[in-house]
Amino acid sequence: MGQRGELFSSRAITGRRTYFFNVKENRNGDVFLNIVESKKSGENEFERHSIIVFQEDLESFIQGFHQATDFVKKQ
Repeated sequence: MGQRGELFSSRAITGRRTYFFNVKENRNGDVFLNIVESKKSGENEFERHSIIVFQEDLESFIQGFHQATDFVKKQ
């Protein structure tokens, strides 16, 4: 197990936001995806929003995500 249960981490940096994609394992051994959006909200402050997707929900989440991104790309 990695630091604080982290198994894998990557990030995507855009102009105003940074997105983190973290794969973690909790104390019970459950693996989950933690997606975090971070953006500057002041001089030295950051606003963070997080969503957690557990392994058993990943396929449904990915299908819904692909449908939504395909729609946005067509607009």
